[in-house]
Amino acid sequence: MFASNPFAELSASIPPAVMQWYVLAMLFCVVGGTLFDVIHKQSAKYFFDNWRDARSQAKQPGGSIGSLAVKTLASEVLASSEFCNTKRRIAHLLTMYGFIVFVMTTNIMVFGYPTSVDATPSILPVLWHLGALLMCIGGYWFWFFIRVDVAAEGNSPFRIVRADLFSLSLMATATFALIWSFLQSTGSSWTMIFLGLFLIATTVLFGSVPWSKFSHMFFKPAAALQKRVAEEDGSRSNLPAPADRTDPAVRNSHSMELMKDAPMSMGLGIKREDPRHY
Repeated sequence: MFASNPFAELSASIPPAVMQWYVLAMLFCVVGGTLFDVIHKQSAKYFFDNWRDARSQAKQPGGSIGSLAVKTLASEVLASSEFCNTKRRIAHLLTMYGFIVFVMTTNIMVFGYPTSVDATPSILPVLWHLGALLMCIGGYWFWFFIRVDVAAEGNSPFRIVRADLFSLSLMATATFALIWSFLQSTGSSWTMIFLGLFLIATTVLFGSVPWSKFSHMFFKPAAALQKRVAEEDGSRSNLPAPADRTDPAVRNSHSMELMKDAPMSMGLGIKREDPRHY
């Protein structure tokens, strides 16, 4: 299973050209859906207007855009440093890198090695299955244990709202992909059924961009870069600067706040819960 190219095996039943046109159609859905989302919600206009206003309120020269972009890519994008909750950060990274590997290897195998005639490098099927597994691990971990409404608000993990469309379709795509690959490698009669479920989940994932959080992955780097620029030039999006903990006045004020909480937490025997940052 892990060593075989599932798309090459599928070519015996479905012409490679059909698979390739389907992948291109999904790419068109992502590009078209993102552009529609940008135009409909006017997010690009808001972003550039906000950027211009922030630059006009700059209080000091900021760093070069190039260096700030590199820092943003290394920190917020590749390492997801904006997550304070370590578990959520790890789950996000597992899902993100699993999705990237899954999509990249899918395209390489579908367009570069679509039939069994072309020998597929053994690393590609391994990475494809590994990417799907990482998506499942990160996705299900987040869904059942880390989501705010489940972990902090006590709601059922089976409660579904419209905002869950992206997460559910992503998990379904990875899950049905693995099941389809396994059944195909064993010659099961259920193979085509789970292939259909895999294609349905994939179509929902890439076809629902205007209504899901899919386009968020494109907006997130731009917003992170804008925030870093605002911190460098002192505009800080009209927010106050963080308190200086080395200032004696700030330390004394913080100590008084702790003393106010002491009778409640210590005198009455109430156990305080650790904060949960999302």
